[in-house]
Amino acid sequence: MNVPVKTNDLEAFWMPFSANRQFKKAPRMFVAADRMHYTTDDGRKVLDGTAGLWCCNAGHNRPKIVEAIRQQAGELDYAPAFQMGHPKVFEFASKLVNVAPPGFNHVFFTNSGSESVETALKMALAYHRVKGNGSKFRLIGRERGYHGVNFGGISVGGIVSNRKMFGTLLTGVDHMRHTHDPARNAFTKGQPEYGAEFADDLERIVALHDASTIAAVIIEPMAGSTGVLMPPKGYLEKIRAICDKHDILLIFDEVITGYGRLGAPFATDYFGVSPDIIVTAKGVTNGVIPMGAVFAKSKIHDVFMTGPEHLIEFFHGYTYSGNPIACAAGIGTLETYKEEGLLTRGAELAPYWEEQLHSLKGLPHVIDIRNMGLIGAIELEPIAGEPTKRAFSCFLDAFEHNLLIRTTGDIIALSPPLIISKSEIDQLFEILRGVLTRAA
Repeated sequence: MNVPVKTNDLEAFWMPFSANRQFKKAPRMFVAADRMHYTTDDGRKVLDGTAGLWCCNAGHNRPKIVEAIRQQAGELDYAPAFQMGHPKVFEFASKLVNVAPPGFNHVFFTNSGSESVETALKMALAYHRVKGNGSKFRLIGRERGYHGVNFGGISVGGIVSNRKMFGTLLTGVDHMRHTHDPARNAFTKGQPEYGAEFADDLERIVALHDASTIAAVIIEPMAGSTGVLMPPKGYLEKIRAICDKHDILLIFDEVITGYGRLGAPFATDYFGVSPDIIVTAKGVTNGVIPMGAVFAKSKIHDVFMTGPEHLIEFFHGYTYSGNPIACAAGIGTLETYKEEGLLTRGAELAPYWEEQLHSLKGLPHVIDIRNMGLIGAIELEPIAGEPTKRAFSCFLDAFEHNLLIRTTGDIIALSPPLIISKSEIDQLFEILRGVLTRAA
């Protein structure tokens, strides 16, 4: 028999990606948010240095998004996604492909980045099968890659802690080497000079398995959750060329880099390298309503559109694919991005952001700093025998001094809302300078 618990009992909620016991001894609670700041339960204003979780690109409590959700909830709260539709989902899809990189004319809706990754992987496998190349079943990821937490995503992903507890995962998966090379590229501003040759590791994998068995390669054009790793100059171009050579689909995971984070609408635009499928989520609705969107080129989509018209072409989807309220939030988000120029505003602020970020060089335990667009990473020397502790201590100290940062391993990751001002950038790095100065 369950013993009733109080409605505010912290033990009922098993928190994701959290040190549950530590948190519940000293909870950190947000109760409100507006533009660049959160409000804590004790009334403090905390500067959002991470756009929530890489997702609130337009900041918080934005009027067009709030009003769109309110109106939609009172008009049509849910409509079935299978064999039925509603106007908002078609309107939103049309608006999205108009801001997508050239050639991406179709969008498939999901509910998260993890689901977007699963969708893209299945889309790639099914594409080759429909074309008569069913022997192409292998999926290639990258060490230190992060592609969500579903079984496909952690299989192609390359972060040890996300993989080690969950058995054999998917079969037929291999991994390229990561590109992190601090010995040659420490304190680089923008793309590193060295490391394009890491792309040649894909040729090694092709030689091992044969191209006839490889369906797709999935990479983050800029790896985010592993600690903000920038692609070396020429690296993405070489990956694209190798995929073309061997008839392998290239999937870009832009869950973090999509919707203005690098100062261009997508990393695909920023780097000028075009994949075959783009995975997105987070910023598609400004993080307000769970949603993901997978962009596919016509060459992918059109292969499926054959056979009798009454048959389902792609046996995949979710109960909440294209949810009406999520679509309304997405339309409000795109309108906000457009009116405020947020899909490119990062390019204007990037030089100032870079200057302030790299001014932290020389502070205690700082062994690397890297940046691109409105993203930054500060890598710290780990405490001997206690990995991650130094960065986590900085996270706690920053919160106490009214700044929200993100840590992964012993790396501090920064990705503020794209509405941040120069004075708020100054405030962010002033707080962080104090945090790093005090770091044990």
